[in-house]
Amino acid sequence: MSGAPTRVFIARLAGVAVFDPAGDQVGRVRDVVAALRLAPRPPRVLGLVVEVASRRTVFLPITRVTVFEADAVIFDGRLNVRRFQKRESETLVIGQMLDRTVRFRDTGESVSVVDVAMEPTRTRDWLIGKVAVRRRTGRGLRKRGESLVVNWDDVEGFSAVEHGQGAAGLIAAFERMKPADLANIMHELPEKRRAEVAVALDDERLADILEELPEDDQIEILGKLGVDRAADVLEAMGPDDAADLLGDLPTEQREQLLTLMEPHEAAPVRRLLTYPDQSAGGLMTTAPVVVAPDATVAEALALIRRPDLNPALAAQVYVCRPPTATPTGRFLGTVHFQKLLREPPPTLVSGIVDAELDTLRPTMSLEAVAMFLATYNLVAGAVVDENGHLLGSVTIDDVLDHLLPEDWRETVMDASADEAADRDPEEEALRGDTQ
Repeated sequence: MSGAPTRVFIARLAGVAVFDPAGDQVGRVRDVVAALRLAPRPPRVLGLVVEVASRRTVFLPITRVTVFEADAVIFDGRLNVRRFQKRESETLVIGQMLDRTVRFRDTGESVSVVDVAMEPTRTRDWLIGKVAVRRRTGRGLRKRGESLVVNWDDVEGFSAVEHGQGAAGLIAAFERMKPADLANIMHELPEKRRAEVAVALDDERLADILEELPEDDQIEILGKLGVDRAADVLEAMGPDDAADLLGDLPTEQREQLLTLMEPHEAAPVRRLLTYPDQSAGGLMTTAPVVVAPDATVAEALALIRRPDLNPALAAQVYVCRPPTATPTGRFLGTVHFQKLLREPPPTLVSGIVDAELDTLRPTMSLEAVAMFLATYNLVAGAVVDENGHLLGSVTIDDVLDHLLPEDWRETVMDASADEAADRDPEEEALRGDTQ
């Protein structure tokens, strides 16, 4: 393997770009696949899990990697796009090895795994020969929390089923990843590991990820959190997403979680649950960008610049007479972000509001909402009741979510292998011989 280093720490590969020989990026590293062997033989590295277009993950045999660099992995250009599926005998290094508790063979001292390193052999194999660990307690003159790198055969415990495995290392490896991408990785993890990662994530990050997961994964994870933590995570979700998730739960469980949520967080969710799923009221979010008539263009632009704001919601602001919180404000009209960009910052939004644009009614069907957005070339529309109060906003992403088949997220994450069903002989030989 030309350009191969003598040692590669695997956690550092997370998110690294993968290039073909022409210099074109084909994806990013999401994990490394290894096969554990009978102790004390070190695991054999089989290949990389690479995320390519449409969030599909594929297997790249380690024998096809030609160069490992700090910010790039280069391979020989041969890539089977059949979706990666982990086999029973395989281990995902980042997803399953990091944060494990192992023991020193000579002393029995427990340590936590923070990284592992693979090293090439003379036969072009790669083996996991080193383990980076962190001490949990002080021992002798050594400090608590001390990190050190040891040989693979100096520790034991990787083969045991561990209960309560942490997830700090895995989360750190993917801290810059977008929620949709991390959701894809969590979907691939074993149920036990998925629950451990969910517990370790903070409420806001977990809420963002839950919004991108299939319904079955959402319900499973929520059930593993405990009711108090689950209520906190629901509060961090968008009201519409929280309502969608709660709507799939049994009535008793739903009411218990709503009762545990802060009243001001639960109130909009309860309102959304009163509308049919396939209606404008059931689709809308109760937290659009709303300003009073005396707000300036500069103030409106500051609101839509928030990095946590859904891009579709940021496409326009709604002008209401105070109070501006839904559903109490009287709706006056819409100001599109392009209009805001063309006007001087001190301009009042009341002077540039579009009061002629039609609005949605909460009882309108999904099809009617879709036709409304298409007719006016919009990515979001205001939902207003019969008394002229702004109830919320329907965004194009929620419309598409409901127009697509119910299992579309699973389809994306579990895309059929029929698209490229041909077996790769080199891959089959590598993954079929792990001893």
